Amino acid sequence: MDIAGPRAKLVRYDGVERFDVLPLLVATDGAIAVFGHDHRRLRPNIVTGGEGLAEREWPGACLRIGKVLIGVQNLRLRCIMTAYDPDTLVRDKEITRDIYRRFGGKLALNCFVIEDGEIAVGDEIQLARGRACAESTAAAVFAEP
Repeated sequence: MDIAGPRAKLVRYDGVERFDVLPLLVATDGAIAVFGHDHRRLRPNIVTGGEGLAEREWPGACLRIGKVLIGVQNLRLRCIMTAYDPDTLVRDKEITRDIYRRFGGKLALNCFVIEDGEIAVGDEIQLARGRACAESTAAAVFAEP
């Protein structure tokens, strides 16, 4: 999916104004496939490859995309906005109910930027856990002036 364009840049923002719960929502194409509806109902900022519901095991990890490092906070608790068709705005509450029945109300990942930079469609994404994630995070914190 190439919405932002070739010069898209992911930056860390520490202001109090936010678009949503956390400033970044990541979903996998595998979870979107299991969801079985238009991915735009989930409103992800980044869609990455992933098998099935593998993303449900990612909270607490980091995603490395080139020089960019993204922290994965937790699974996103979905609201009624998923019920609205992105083209017609017709509401179908059954879609939100289905998310609660099948996924415990949680689908996609609340994330935040640790190290900013440019990303592009097709960039390799690496999942880092534990020490590898902590070392990258610590390096980012201690590198700031």
